[in-house]
Amino acid sequence: MIDNRTLENLHNSLSGELVFDQLHKSIYATDASVYRKIPLAVAYPKNENDLKILIDFASKNSITLIPRTAGTSLAGQCVGDGIVVDVSKYFTKIIHFDESSKTIIVQPGIVRDELNNYLKPFGLFFGPNTSTSNRCMIGGMVGNNSSGSTSIKYGVTRDKVIKIEAILSDGTSATFQEITSDEFIKKTKVNTLEGQIYRTIFEELSSIENQNEIKKEFPKETIHRRNTGYAVDEFLSSDLFGGKNNTINVAKLLTGSEGTLAFSTEITLQLDAVPPKESIMVCSHFTSINESMKATLIAMKHNLYNCELMDKTILDCTKNNREQIKNRFFLQGDPEAILMLEVSSNSAEETEILADKLIADLEKNNFGFYHPKVYGADINKVHEIRKAGLGLLGNIVGDMKAVACIEDTAVALEDLPNYIEEFTQMMDRFQQDAVYYAHAGAGEIHLRPILNLKKQGDVVLFRKITTETAQLVKKYKGSFSGEHGDGIVRAEFIPLMIGEQNYQLLRRIKKAFDPQKVFNKGKITDAFPMDKSLRYEVDRKEPEIKTIQDFSDSEGILRLAEKCNGSGDCRKPVSAGGTMCPSYRATKNEKDTTRARANALREFLTNSNEANKFNHKELKEVFDLCLSCKACASECPSNVDIATMKAEFLYQYQETNGYSFRSSLFANNAKYNKLGSIAPTITNLILNTSFTKSVMGIAQERNVPTLANTTFSNWFGKQKIAQKTKKVYLFNDEFTNFYDVEIGKDAVFLLEKLGYEVIVLNHEESGRSFISKGFLKEAKKVCDKNIALFKNVISDETPLIGIEPSAILTFRDEYIRLATDKIAAEKIAKNAFTFEEFLSNEHQKNNVDVSLFSSEEKEIKIHGHCHQKALSSTHASFQILNIPKNYKVTILNTGCCGMAGSFGYEKEHYEISMQVGEDTLFPKIRNCAPETEIAASGTSCRHQIYDGTKRVAKHPITLLKEALI
Repeated sequence: MIDNRTLENLHNSLSGELVFDQLHKSIYATDASVYRKIPLAVAYPKNENDLKILIDFASKNSITLIPRTAGTSLAGQCVGDGIVVDVSKYFTKIIHFDESSKTIIVQPGIVRDELNNYLKPFGLFFGPNTSTSNRCMIGGMVGNNSSGSTSIKYGVTRDKVIKIEAILSDGTSATFQEITSDEFIKKTKVNTLEGQIYRTIFEELSSIENQNEIKKEFPKETIHRRNTGYAVDEFLSSDLFGGKNNTINVAKLLTGSEGTLAFSTEITLQLDAVPPKESIMVCSHFTSINESMKATLIAMKHNLYNCELMDKTILDCTKNNREQIKNRFFLQGDPEAILMLEVSSNSAEETEILADKLIADLEKNNFGFYHPKVYGADINKVHEIRKAGLGLLGNIVGDMKAVACIEDTAVALEDLPNYIEEFTQMMDRFQQDAVYYAHAGAGEIHLRPILNLKKQGDVVLFRKITTETAQLVKKYKGSFSGEHGDGIVRAEFIPLMIGEQNYQLLRRIKKAFDPQKVFNKGKITDAFPMDKSLRYEVDRKEPEIKTIQDFSDSEGILRLAEKCNGSGDCRKPVSAGGTMCPSYRATKNEKDTTRARANALREFLTNSNEANKFNHKELKEVFDLCLSCKACASECPSNVDIATMKAEFLYQYQETNGYSFRSSLFANNAKYNKLGSIAPTITNLILNTSFTKSVMGIAQERNVPTLANTTFSNWFGKQKIAQKTKKVYLFNDEFTNFYDVEIGKDAVFLLEKLGYEVIVLNHEESGRSFISKGFLKEAKKVCDKNIALFKNVISDETPLIGIEPSAILTFRDEYIRLATDKIAAEKIAKNAFTFEEFLSNEHQKNNVDVSLFSSEEKEIKIHGHCHQKALSSTHASFQILNIPKNYKVTILNTGCCGMAGSFGYEKEHYEISMQVGEDTLFPKIRNCAPETEIAASGTSCRHQIYDGTKRVAKHPITLLKEALI
């Protein structure tokens, strides 16, 4: 038994870190598979010496090391009860790039897309392209022999691996690369572990019986995607083992070995020239899966660069996803299947001809009812839907989920229609409507049954379906794993897939490399049972969890957390664009991902013995750096809305442990501002003293926002508003009322100039501060009062419009969960708009007199508020700022600003706040010319921009008001 003192000593011996607290063990207990194993500890090695220390420790203590990069594995490769070794934080360097030979040496923790961003200026790229390419890492791709949508043109990872520098299970280093047959023989004579490895390979594969058994039982050679077991069949091309090649490369064996043979530290890759610059994607629509499979055989005759499938289940999931709904533009009707068929060349004219020939061939064979052509940037939008497929499946409400178990089968292309037809018949027998998507052109369709693995009956079905599918794949001499690997879910079936004799050969190969089973025990050989160690305890009584917010749309807060399937979209780096997840981008810690927060909440709510199941300090820790930006509500394919769950957690936790003085101050911001506004000059002076900031826990580097000389409500009460036919209700949010009064005045002036009567009711604050600090009882009271006030006046003809996005969008988001009168809340939500949304809609209806605006030239750059991006759109800001005809407007590709209301003011969060701003926002603001106007709707954003760059940003309202002539 290894105790904490022993682990503490191990931590002290490392240059990196070793953590073994309950929180980290919980969030590393799962990956993107259905499995859960609590590890002994999690290590973040900084260098090779750390890895050698860990290997020595594991060997002496008879434990296993589980290598991990992004942790997006679908078969359970990254879970285990030993030490998880996460190299994603420190092993991220490009070591050497040789443009002339088109090769590059990298560490295993570099993200695939970031690697390609580095290579782009040289006209080169790393070809294999998984759906997780914006966060998956090269080490994981080598471990799984990943392929992705480009394999039909550029091959799989094994084809690209030239050399691997690795640490063996005895702590010695070894280099695996292409060597001559004579060099191979010399290595067998060396008396080291490396020599033993070469001797074992030579002795085993020199056997004619073994060679024949491999040829007989392994998948067809024409199936390029094959990851079943170790790739010993690759060696049969060597003249040492009956082939014709006079070279051999053991790195090919390590590729696809799932970290069970050695620990890779440096990987040398062969690169390709970037694809031709002109592409067209034909999105062919079909009335059945079977029709699309037959069409694939025709389509693949056309030298495609992509041939991907999406079925109706995937497409239907996009209807409720805020991020993907905008990517459905190419769909017509309700197809059962879509084939994404991409042709490319260096000429637009030639590419058009290729697309037309493809369509003509499909139509000639009566395949498909609609064949739209997609061009340019729109192609990436279609790819995004396909890439989001895995995460989108997590959007299925309830306990029935599309389960990864048979999703990785690959057969020869000519066998695909018959195989899928038989598979469908089999699933019909199981009364299953399976999900079909992905790599049709490579003979690999991701197939998923819909099961509830919380129930024993479905766990039995889980095994039955997997077993019968394995038998069907064997019938077609296919590969049970095409790209996702064996892991836990398929390793049990390797003897069936390649024969018992070949399986025993793999066991001997494993023993030669790793006699002490140091590396990733239970994967590929001596497998863990595929129906044990599941993420959920079978037939367990569901914990009863009462919440103040309404989570019925997900059947409760626990099931909302369970929607996270581990696909890791929240780990995408800054270069991938978007906002999610700003705290992870700043710290690079798994603990600070959306995934970790969802996993932790699921873990503690499910297994808590506390009367208040939210009462865990680990949950407080994991939610601490969440900025409540709402990006996960839209960018996460499963819409795992952590901000909403954080608000609930804070409420529940504080109900047991009390509300802090500072939280109460921030939550009751509007009440205290009302008092402070009696003497704003004195208040501002007091609030910005070092003593006050210290007492309030505010960072000394910050300037507390200053109260205006008068409130907006006082100013508006003195105005004479002319009655007009067109009426709008302006929501006087607490930020406009006390701080941004001038913007409120600009809004009124602008609206009146455009012909609207502005009405401001004596309503409550928005409740945003209450929500962000978890004061949900107070927030609910505010919500109910506002709903009662507005429900009889807000309509299509008289909308409610707001200046501050986070305030007005509360009507569209949190109020739906908090309101007692939900019908009224939903009615108001449909007619509550940001100022930009309202004016953009009016402009599109030709209700805005554009002649009222200046014709002077001006350049404007827009930074969007996080809630605006998640719940609305920055495009509305872009549209209204283009009303002045000579304004040149650009939406900056910025993520979260980092301020997030009070978050950035809190002394312990200040550095993270500024780092988040530095990730994307600040550099782009600094690069703007001095005369360029910066537009930002959010009051927090404007303060953060000033604090980080000393540039003054203006609300779009002010910029438009200034443009009036």
